[in-house]
Amino acid sequence: MRNYPIDSPEAAGRMVALALMADGNVNRSELLLLERQQVVNRLGLDHEQFDSIYYDYCTDMLGSAYRHDAGGLELDAGNIRIILSEIQDPGLQKKLLRMMLDIVNADHRLTANEADLISQALKHWEIDLHAFSESSVPRHRSASGAQAGAPPA
Repeated sequence: MRNYPIDSPEAAGRMVALALMADGNVNRSELLLLERQQVVNRLGLDHEQFDSIYYDYCTDMLGSAYRHDAGGLELDAGNIRIILSEIQDPGLQKKLLRMMLDIVNADHRLTANEADLISQALKHWEIDLHAFSESSVPRHRSASGAQAGAPPA
Protein backbone atom coordinates (compact mmCIF):
# COMPACT_ATOMS: atom_id res chain seq x y z
CA MET A 1 0.00 0.00 0.00
CA ARG A 2 1.26 3.43 -0.85
CA ASN A 3 1.31 6.12 1.83
CA TYR A 4 -0.43 9.48 1.75
CA PRO A 5 0.20 12.47 4.01
CA ILE A 6 -1.84 12.41 7.23
CA ASP A 7 -5.32 13.96 6.82
CA SER A 8 -4.63 14.81 3.16
CA PRO A 9 -7.37 14.89 0.53
CA GLU A 10 -5.65 11.89 -1.05
CA ALA A 11 -5.85 9.87 2.18
CA ALA A 12 -9.51 10.84 2.52
CA GLY A 13 -10.14 9.93 -1.11
CA ARG A 14 -8.66 6.50 -0.53
CA MET A 15 -11.05 6.00 2.40
CA VAL A 16 -13.93 6.68 0.00
CA ALA A 17 -12.42 4.24 -2.52
CA LEU A 18 -12.13 1.65 0.25
CA ALA A 19 -15.82 2.09 1.13
CA LEU A 20 -16.82 1.89 -2.53
CA MET A 21 -14.97 -1.39 -2.98
CA ALA A 22 -15.80 -2.93 0.42
CA ASP A 23 -18.43 -5.24 -1.09
CA GLY A 24 -16.26 -6.10 -4.09
CA ASN A 25 -17.85 -3.83 -6.67
CA VAL A 26 -19.09 -0.32 -7.28
CA ASN A 27 -22.72 -0.05 -8.24
CA ARG A 28 -24.76 2.70 -9.80
CA SER A 29 -26.43 3.76 -6.54
CA GLU A 30 -23.01 4.41 -4.99
CA LEU A 31 -21.87 6.48 -7.98
CA LEU A 32 -25.09 8.48 -7.91
CA LEU A 33 -24.57 9.14 -4.21
CA LEU A 34 -21.04 10.44 -4.88
CA GLU A 35 -22.44 12.88 -7.42
CA ARG A 36 -25.54 13.90 -5.47
CA GLN A 37 -23.57 14.58 -2.29
CA GLN A 38 -20.59 16.07 -4.16
CA VAL A 39 -18.30 13.77 -2.18
CA VAL A 40 -15.25 14.29 -4.37
CA ASN A 41 -15.47 18.09 -4.14
CA ARG A 42 -16.12 17.94 -0.39
CA LEU A 43 -12.84 16.04 -0.02
CA GLY A 44 -10.97 18.87 -1.75
CA LEU A 45 -10.36 16.84 -4.89
CA ASP A 46 -11.40 17.11 -8.50
CA HIS A 47 -12.73 14.11 -10.40
CA GLU A 48 -9.44 13.47 -12.20
CA GLN A 49 -7.57 13.38 -8.87
CA PHE A 50 -10.14 11.05 -7.34
CA ASP A 51 -10.02 8.76 -10.36
CA SER A 52 -6.24 8.55 -9.97
CA ILE A 53 -6.53 7.77 -6.24
CA TYR A 54 -9.17 5.12 -6.98
CA TYR A 55 -6.99 3.57 -9.71
CA ASP A 56 -3.97 3.55 -7.39
CA TYR A 57 -6.07 1.94 -4.65
CA CYS A 58 -7.19 -0.81 -7.04
CA THR A 59 -3.57 -1.35 -8.15
CA ASP A 60 -2.47 -1.56 -4.51
CA MET A 61 -5.27 -4.05 -3.83
CA LEU A 62 -3.92 -6.36 -6.52
CA GLY A 63 -0.55 -6.42 -4.76
CA SER A 64 -1.69 -6.36 -1.12
CA ALA A 65 -5.00 -8.17 -0.89
CA TYR A 66 -5.70 -11.84 -0.65
CA ARG A 67 -7.91 -13.61 -3.15
CA HIS A 68 -10.99 -15.57 -2.06
CA ASP A 69 -11.85 -18.93 -3.58
CA ALA A 70 -14.57 -17.13 -5.56
CA GLY A 71 -11.96 -14.75 -6.99
CA GLY A 72 -12.77 -11.64 -4.93
CA LEU A 73 -10.03 -9.56 -3.32
CA GLU A 74 -10.02 -8.50 0.31
CA LEU A 75 -7.60 -6.40 2.34
CA ASP A 76 -6.54 -7.79 5.68
CA ALA A 77 -7.15 -5.88 8.91
CA GLY A 78 -3.53 -4.72 9.04
CA ASN A 79 -3.71 -2.97 5.68
CA ILE A 80 -7.04 -1.42 6.60
CA ARG A 81 -5.50 -0.10 9.84
CA ILE A 82 -2.68 1.48 7.82
CA ILE A 83 -5.24 3.29 5.66
CA LEU A 84 -7.32 4.32 8.69
CA SER A 85 -4.16 5.61 10.43
CA GLU A 86 -3.70 8.25 7.75
CA ILE A 87 -6.84 10.00 9.01
CA GLN A 88 -6.11 11.45 12.45
CA ASP A 89 -8.21 14.61 12.66
CA PRO A 90 -11.38 13.75 14.65
CA GLY A 91 -13.52 16.09 12.55
CA LEU A 92 -12.28 14.52 9.32
CA GLN A 93 -12.79 11.05 10.77
CA LYS A 94 -16.45 11.84 11.49
CA LYS A 95 -16.94 13.42 8.07
CA LEU A 96 -15.48 10.35 6.38
CA LEU A 97 -17.44 7.95 8.57
CA ARG A 98 -20.67 9.70 7.51
CA MET A 99 -19.62 9.42 3.85
CA MET A 100 -18.66 5.76 4.29
CA LEU A 101 -21.98 4.95 5.97
CA ASP A 102 -23.84 6.65 3.13
CA ILE A 103 -21.81 4.73 0.53
CA VAL A 104 -22.24 1.29 2.08
CA ASN A 105 -25.97 1.94 2.53
CA ALA A 106 -26.51 3.37 -0.97
CA ASP A 107 -27.77 0.05 -2.35
CA HIS A 108 -29.94 -0.59 0.75
CA ARG A 109 -28.06 -3.72 1.75
CA LEU A 110 -25.08 -4.09 4.03
CA THR A 111 -22.62 -6.88 3.28
CA ALA A 112 -20.41 -8.49 5.91
CA ASN A 113 -17.33 -6.80 4.43
CA GLU A 114 -19.00 -3.38 4.52
CA ALA A 115 -20.09 -3.89 8.13
CA ASP A 116 -16.56 -5.04 9.02
CA LEU A 117 -15.04 -1.91 7.44
CA ILE A 118 -17.37 0.38 9.39
CA SER A 119 -16.64 -1.57 12.58
CA GLN A 120 -12.89 -1.27 12.05
CA ALA A 121 -13.18 2.48 11.41
CA LEU A 122 -15.27 2.99 14.56
CA LYS A 123 -12.79 1.02 16.65
CA HIS A 124 -9.61 2.49 15.14
CA TRP A 125 -10.88 6.08 15.29
CA GLU A 126 -12.46 5.48 18.72
CA ILE A 127 -15.87 6.76 17.63
CA ASP A 128 -18.95 5.67 19.56
CA LEU A 129 -21.58 4.85 16.92
CA HIS A 130 -24.49 5.76 19.21
CA ALA A 131 -23.03 9.17 20.07
CA PHE A 132 -22.06 9.70 16.43
CA SER A 133 -25.52 8.89 15.10
CA GLU A 134 -27.19 11.05 17.74
CA SER A 135 -25.02 14.03 16.78
CA SER A 136 -25.43 13.53 13.03
CA VAL A 137 -29.20 13.15 12.86
CA PRO A 138 -31.09 16.43 12.50
CA ARG A 139 -33.73 17.05 15.13
CA HIS A 140 -37.26 16.84 13.77
CA ARG A 141 -39.82 19.55 14.29
CA SER A 142 -43.35 18.87 15.37
CA ALA A 143 -46.35 20.27 13.57
CA SER A 144 -46.32 23.27 15.89
CA GLY A 145 -42.74 24.07 14.84
CA ALA A 146 -41.20 23.23 18.22
CA GLN A 147 -38.07 21.12 18.17
CA ALA A 148 -38.67 17.48 19.07
CA GLY A 149 -37.54 16.73 22.58
CA ALA A 150 -37.47 20.38 23.52
CA PRO A 151 -39.63 21.48 26.47
CA PRO A 152 -42.79 23.34 25.50
CA ALA A 153 -42.54 27.11 25.56
